Amino acid sequence: MRITRPPFAPLEHEPADVLSSRFYAEGDPHALWAHLREHDPAHHCDPADGREPFWVMTRHEDVSRVLREHETFTSRRGTMLCIIDLSMPDFASDEMMPDTDPPRHRQLREPVNRALTPRAIAAQEEPIRRIVREMLEPALDGGVFDVARAALLFPMAFTGTLMGLPRENWRRMSHLTTMTIAYDDPDYSTGESKATLRQAHHELFSFFRDEVRRRQATDHEAGDLIGILRSMDYDEAPLTEQQLILNCYALLLGANVTTPHVASTLVQKMAEFPGQYRAARESPDLRRPLVQEALRWASPASHFMRYALRDVELHGRTIREGEPVSVWLGSANRDERVFERPYEFDATRRVNKHVAFGVGPHYCIGAGLANLGLRIFLDELLESVEAVELAGEPVHLASNQVAGYKSMPVRLTARAGAARRSIA
Repeated sequence: MRITRPPFAPLEHEPADVLSSRFYAEGDPHALWAHLREHDPAHHCDPADGREPFWVMTRHEDVSRVLREHETFTSRRGTMLCIIDLSMPDFASDEMMPDTDPPRHRQLREPVNRALTPRAIAAQEEPIRRIVREMLEPALDGGVFDVARAALLFPMAFTGTLMGLPRENWRRMSHLTTMTIAYDDPDYSTGESKATLRQAHHELFSFFRDEVRRRQATDHEAGDLIGILRSMDYDEAPLTEQQLILNCYALLLGANVTTPHVASTLVQKMAEFPGQYRAARESPDLRRPLVQEALRWASPASHFMRYALRDVELHGRTIREGEPVSVWLGSANRDERVFERPYEFDATRRVNKHVAFGVGPHYCIGAGLANLGLRIFLDELLESVEAVELAGEPVHLASNQVAGYKSMPVRLTARAGAARRSIA
């Protein structure tokens, strides 16, 4: 997504822009969000193209409220705006972790949470560090390096390991997960949007179906995330095959389509603000707030959606029972009511109430792992790279679901001894 800052150009948009994948790659969503936060914080969007109208919430307070109040705003009818008719029932309702409300949500979440404790996550540090060094090593010769393309496989490496997925499938699965959220992007589309989404879902679901059946046939018990899903009870019974497939898909998708774009943002900001990175190199206590600022700035998950369970009054408007409500995280993370100088990247920002991982019962289950991976990525970047130069214009992903890059050419100047250290 293009990230712009005030003063914004005169606002020109159509209602359907909020849904348009191209708008987030080539338009000016931050100008639109700033206008809505100020003048229309409970915006009723009617695409006027046959798709169902929906509400757009852009202020931090309202975004947080909708995500927290599951008794008022349900996840059971779907959580993303996409090409599927919003009036259609959600086939994954109460079957897949994102599409459940408490207490059923806790039934699915708690066993996985136990596998992602701080101790379990810390055990992944050395494997992740090796992955990052392998990723950065080709860039240390000073040539042009596309960090966005390289970063796409970054989360697949440790998520694939945690899920026990064969390494030879990682690259294709990374591409397929991006197809599910960038079905209009020419680099990921197979033609018509719905056909692209169907193909990606078919391949991913087929892979997980075969993996689940292989484990069942061999009675293979593993301590990985798929093994945990196979061993848990849901409604006093093991997960069905469909439930296993859907939740494997949800875990993989959540990691793969967001984390790479924060890593690319860290590299981009190192080029733009070398002084902030020198300070972080010299003072390691600045590294955690720097990662949090990169998460706020990138806001890779653009939006989530809920459905109202009752009539709700917000900002003088009435959201009727059953109506879809979208919340925009990138807008909430630029809300002037919460953040000082929201359009400045500040690695020393100490009060950072960003909602990049969401809030409430659906707070990102992989947040701890993502934070660890990004902190290690930053550590290795600081230890290996002296300076970053942008070698071309970044190319943004066409998606209304994920704010990301599909290309970011850079030149990295290696620190003395960095190449030897990487090979070692």
